[in-house]
Amino acid sequence: MIAATKSIDRITPEILLRAYAVGLFPMAESRDDTTLFWVDPHARGVLPLDRFHLPKRLKRVLRQGRFDVRCDTAFADILDGCAEPTERRPDTWINHEIRDLYLALFHMGHAHSLEAWRDGKLMGGLYGVALGGAFFGESMFSREPDASKIALAHLVVRLRKGGFTLLDTQFVTEHLKRFGAVEVPRAEYRAMLSQALSVLAQFPRAIDGRVEDWLPADGNGAVE
Repeated sequence: MIAATKSIDRITPEILLRAYAVGLFPMAESRDDTTLFWVDPHARGVLPLDRFHLPKRLKRVLRQGRFDVRCDTAFADILDGCAEPTERRPDTWINHEIRDLYLALFHMGHAHSLEAWRDGKLMGGLYGVALGGAFFGESMFSREPDASKIALAHLVVRLRKGGFTLLDTQFVTEHLKRFGAVEVPRAEYRAMLSQALSVLAQFPRAIDGRVEDWLPADGNGAVE
């Protein structure tokens, strides 16, 4: 279940960061809706960074170097890609106000994107918000199979390398379960969040060495 409250006052980037710090995040009813509401799920999705699981097939894709994965080079394009309607998702919760807010967070250094490129074209990726030792994953998309999944692996590596302790996925889907995502009760999540916010983590844009060397050795029960 989700607890949601309509937002009345205009949200600023500073208010948005304070909301994340207490466990809230914004959404819109649709791309054309001009209002936002705060969401506070009763059960929160998290992806434990020490139990991230990359299926064997995706490990092969990672080793093959099919995608050129970059960080923070096309944040606005990632936002727009996440907002694109698709056959499976004809509408989106990313409206113009959300786009402007997260662009502002990006310019403040609090939002980041991971982008999967092939032959000079953006094939997919993801974006989210960094605050202390917490990273709040917002959305991802793919224009080619595996693009966003490989971007997720690169995100996990950066978070592990940078000293982050919490990767918030908001909700848990069957897709995210494959990588080790689990649900935790709201009270437990808030305790995890409080601990993570006390951590002085740094989001690294570059990675030394092979990405797979920074991934956990196994997935501890994640579905293959």
